Amino acid sequence: MKITGLETFLVAPRWLFLRVETDEGITGWGEPVIEGRAETVRAAVHELSDYLLGQDPLRIEDHWQVLTKGGFYRGGPILSSAVAGIDQALWDIAGKTYGVPVHQLLGGPVRDRVRMYAWIGGDRPSDVAEQAGQQVEAGFTAVKMNGAAELGPLDTPARTKEVVDRVAAVREVLGDERDVAVDFHGRVSTAMSRRLLPLLEPLHPLFVEEPVLPEHSGHLRSLVESTSVPLAVGERLYSRWDFRDVLSSGIAVAQPDLSHAGGISEVRRIAAMAETYDVALAPHCPLGPIALAASLQIAFAVPNFLIQEQSLGIHYNQQRDLLDYVMDPTPFQFENGHAVAASRPGLGVEIDEKAVRHAAETGHRWRNPVWRRADGSFTEW
Repeated sequence: MKITGLETFLVAPRWLFLRVETDEGITGWGEPVIEGRAETVRAAVHELSDYLLGQDPLRIEDHWQVLTKGGFYRGGPILSSAVAGIDQALWDIAGKTYGVPVHQLLGGPVRDRVRMYAWIGGDRPSDVAEQAGQQVEAGFTAVKMNGAAELGPLDTPARTKEVVDRVAAVREVLGDERDVAVDFHGRVSTAMSRRLLPLLEPLHPLFVEEPVLPEHSGHLRSLVESTSVPLAVGERLYSRWDFRDVLSSGIAVAQPDLSHAGGISEVRRIAAMAETYDVALAPHCPLGPIALAASLQIAFAVPNFLIQEQSLGIHYNQQRDLLDYVMDPTPFQFENGHAVAASRPGLGVEIDEKAVRHAAETGHRWRNPVWRRADGSFTEW
């Protein structure tokens, strides 16, 4: 079997899909994308296609090594995201070739169902309690929310109280049998995190995500030592080498993204590496159906998995949503907040190629907002 073609499709709301074709009629799908840089990743995929055309798609590990290391300049989010989508597609082809789900090729499932969480609120959530109640009614046992909008490096007691009160309102709705995760989104300085994290302790968040920017990861150990709140990082780390020092800092949860961190092949290795530090895995995935399908294959196969993010109804999905490009929504119909293992081969999702091609005729140019503080200076979104 040989790879005969690679096609990419820019589709709303902000995704990039990849279709890999073979001479035996088996096709694989991947989702290589950086949100807001989809066209740049698309160019990287097509550069890498020069090597892939004519190759055996089942030599997944060899291709991963060449694609990530074969160029003199390596690493970074663009290359690792391009490789991630290709890797997903090759695992999809492998599963379809052998007639089994990808998790069977990774050693078989270690659990029968995967706990999912739902997003509530956008960047400026004012009705998070109501939204939390809606997700409880939908059967979810965990939700995630943004903790704050813009924050100054050392913000006022009023802004601090707003963060805590917002999480408290959600905790009241959820009770003690459900979980809330709080995303700081890198918007919070190290000093503000030290102030906020102890105040959140009585509310028992499942974890606080990205308490500081990835370039300040050297401060994570001091944050870990300052609070009992579990800390989670990783959506902007792209390889096991990026995770190496972070894992030893004492974080509780690693969050590699299957569309950013080298795909199924690399995230499986990151998970194994995290296990040696007693760190759980919660793959980042506010993306489309292919990325989620790949994440679920890892979730079923990884012993130290914690919980899975998914984008159904997320505030980013304003034009299209998770199910708009799939033929059968069954893999994403969660039962009591859990995904159930499917027997469908490959990634386990059948993409509606006609819908994808139609959407790609329009494409998208999604960009994340640029935020400024009251004084006009740039701040993190």
